[in-house]
Amino acid sequence: MSTIFFSLLLTFLSCVQSQIILTQKVAETGRPGGTLTLTCKTSGFNLGNDWMQWIRQVPGQGLEWLLEYKSSSSNNYAPGVKARFTASKDTSNNIFALEMKNLKIEDTAIYYCALSGGTHYTGLVGVHEPLIFGAGTQLTVESGQKSIVKPKLSAFYPPKSSSKDAVQAAVCLASDFFPKDISLQLAFGDKPKANVTRPSVLKPDE
Repeated sequence: MSTIFFSLLLTFLSCVQSQIILTQKVAETGRPGGTLTLTCKTSGFNLGNDWMQWIRQVPGQGLEWLLEYKSSSSNNYAPGVKARFTASKDTSNNIFALEMKNLKIEDTAIYYCALSGGTHYTGLVGVHEPLIFGAGTQLTVESGQKSIVKPKLSAFYPPKSSSKDAVQAAVCLASDFFPKDISLQLAFGDKPKANVTRPSVLKPDE
């Protein structure tokens, strides 16, 4: 009888757990020194009464615990993020949030919100529930600034002509450069140099 009851209890807990949903955005992008807030929409439990956690996984590394949070007066943070990260709950909209200040390149990771597991007792039987994770948000922190790329220069000279009245032109082609504007200085033999400034028209963003 006790075996049957215990099996039914596990089945009931599984059903309750399957109704818990943690919804996160798939991806977010931040800039170094900036501020970004990750959100976790919850349903299937009372957000105000339960402990929540934020955990991240840096590429190529294991899971890193960041914090656990129940309220503004009941929480714990990892020392490395306590000065920059702040968790909060919006119980009216069932949202668990993580505000991240002074972002760093090394903050690039997948961030998981999680509902803390607990131990439920029925008589002398204790059943421990594991953490329930959201799908995770991929956060990418990037500078957004491109390095200067020197242009590739190609010169094309006109064929020689025996006519003194022939109009001749030399062509200088600049390509694959950044930023978008370029200044060229042209010189033909002993003739004065000419400065030419043009906005780029060929592959400015590559």
